Amino acid sequence: MQVIEAYKPFEIQEIELTDWKQRPIKNNFFELVLIKNGEGFQCINYNDYTYTKGSMFLLPPLKCHSFTIEKPTQFVFLKFTDSFFKNINRINIDRNEWFKEASYILSNYNQLPGDIIKNEIDRNHLESLIAMILQESRNYGDSSINLVTSLMTSVLEILIRNIKKSSYFELPKNNSDDRITKMLTYINENIDKTELLKVENLADVFMMSPTYVSEFFKKQVRMSLREYIIKAKLKLVEIRLLNSDFTLTQIADELGFTDVSHLSKTFKRYVGTSIREFKNKGEYMLLKRNACAS
Repeated sequence: MQVIEAYKPFEIQEIELTDWKQRPIKNNFFELVLIKNGEGFQCINYNDYTYTKGSMFLLPPLKCHSFTIEKPTQFVFLKFTDSFFKNINRINIDRNEWFKEASYILSNYNQLPGDIIKNEIDRNHLESLIAMILQESRNYGDSSINLVTSLMTSVLEILIRNIKKSSYFELPKNNSDDRITKMLTYINENIDKTELLKVENLADVFMMSPTYVSEFFKKQVRMSLREYIIKAKLKLVEIRLLNSDFTLTQIADELGFTDVSHLSKTFKRYVGTSIREFKNKGEYMLLKRNACAS
């Protein structure tokens, strides 16, 4: 087993297993898993999916996953940590925009099982990037920080474009109206733009009457439009509180809350705890998932 923890912008582990045991690793952001060799099944939220050589998965926060190993399996776990996002301003990229994209993945990816990469060219890119990160990490030092961080941003960019092409929303069974998937995608991609989330604008974009938008949404999602938007914003609040150094004022301004007081009251109402208590506990509430069956 080889575990590499390099200056904490990320953690990478390469390991071969014949039996799966839950790793005592707290996972607040997400982890990319590459299957280098082996066969078996991945479980997330009580769903199983076959894996083989070259399969790639995202592991969600907390202990919500497991693997059933049928043939000895060589795993590579690439974990994005909170300090990766806090310290990325040392690199010459737009940290805020990049973190916003990363948060989009975590708040919307429904954590169902399955290979997240559908494009074989992207799969080859990721395998090459991960190999480079492993090679650099074995001799990690100051000279590698910028290079590895750049490689990590490239990994995330590929994940983002694959996930945005997928249908990742959990909807009631037997739902056959693809308009709701398009509407949910539109809402989540514009969650920080209050004007675009108004019923009148959604009505224009999706060619419905304003009165029908709310009725249609609630029927499809089993939740009011207003509640969905608030919870979608609060999921992003949770991510920012645990994985960034943004101030409450910055978070409130970015996500369209009137001020910090409005943010705090809304958070307490829907999450069930104060922001201070939430940060002290250090675990997601709205993003939390149950563990898989053993």
